Amino acid sequence: MMQREQVIERFEAEGVSIKEWAQRRGYNPRTVYAVLNGSLGGKRGISHRIAVDLGLKKVPQDKRFS
Repeated sequence: MMQREQVIERFEAEGVSIKEWAQRRGYNPRTVYAVLNGSLGGKRGISHRIAVDLGLKKVPQDKRFS
């Protein structure tokens, strides 16, 4: 898992904007920014999926609750 700062550095290193990444995956860019700045913790719902896709959280092993 990565830290928020590492995720942002990776976007910069790869030359991809957060907005572009969000739109390619069908996420609202504001929600992605909220997950990255910590105002949404990524505990459930869309913010959780974004956190997993960003590498901030582990991929759930148990799919019974997905």
